Formats: sequence, C-alpha cells, structure tokens
Amino acid sequence: MATNAVDETKATEATTEKAVDTTESDEATRTEAPAKAEVVETEVTETEVAETKEEAPTGTGQGAAAVVSAALGLVSLTGSWVGTIAAARQNLVGQLETAQNAGVAQQIQAVYGDAWQATALWGGLFAVVALVVGVVTLARPAFGTPGRVQATWIKSVAWAGVSLGVIGLFLAVLKYTGILLGLPSAS
Repeated sequence: MATNAVDETKATEATTEKAVDTTESDEATRTEAPAKAEVVETEVTETEVAETKEEAPTGTGQGAAAVVSAALGLVSLTGSWVGTIAAARQNLVGQLETAQNAGVAQQIQAVYGDAWQATALWGGLFAVVALVVGVVTLARPAFGTPGRVQATWIKSVAWAGVSLGVIGLFLAVLKYTGILLGLPSAS
C-alpha cells in the first residue's frame, strides 16, 4: 500500500509541475508580446496628423450634400409638412374671407384653388433647393483640389437629386398654373 501511495504522490507532483511549467510559459508569452508591440509602434506628431487630414479630404460633406439634394427632390414630389400646413392655412383663410353671397367659382378658388397653389409653391421651393444643392455638389470638384476625383456614388446621388428637383419643379409649375389637376368648372 505504501508503494501505491508513493506512486500516486509522484504522479500528482509531476502533474503539478507540468501545470506550473505551462503557467510560467503562458506568463512569459504574455509579457513578451507587449514588449514586441512597443518596439513596432512609431511616434506620430500632431502636425503630421493635421497635414495628412489636409492632404486627403474624405468627401463626407459632398456625400451629405448629395443625399440632402436627393431627399429634397423627393420631398418636392411627395409633399412636405410645411406645404400641408400652408395649404390648410390658405383653406381656412379662404373660408373666412369669402362672403356668403360670393359665386360658386369664387368660393371654389378661395377655398380650394389657393390651397392647391400654396402646396404647389412649397413643392416648387423644395425642388429649387434640391436643384441648387445638387448642382453645387456636382460642380464642387472643379473648385477643389486638382486631380481629386469625386466618388461615383456621390455623383450618382447628386444627379438623382438634380433629376428629382427638375421633375418636382416641372410638376409644381403645372400644379400652380392649373394645367395639372386644375379646379373644376363652376358652370
């Protein structure tokens, strides 16, 4: 039995020594790795970082302007909260200012026609802003760093904004003049 206990004790000590050796080698690896990383790192001054940023603009502003142009063009087509409020206000003003004895054509124009024109006016305003922002975004590289190429997605989105602005402006003019969905005749 004593031999058995001695064998088990030696086996336990051997296992413990291996565990200690493994732990020591892991600790040595962990301490060596940061030392190697410190040697590889280089020191960069703040002026070098500032020069790098000045040399390579990211185009974030142009991308944002292109997205804004497309969004404004879409708003010019679908309508806006401001246009809806302006139309409701004009409708109310038309109801208040129209006399009871006014003709049907005059009442229709005051209550519905002016509101329709207010909506068209705001849609046209959004379309013009979309056009201006899109054209400025597309023209920006001509006034920027020579040789700097504008990203393709920025050009595409800016052209989409310009296209939506042109369509929105065309529809706004048609709505305002009564060519598109004009008021019904009162006769």
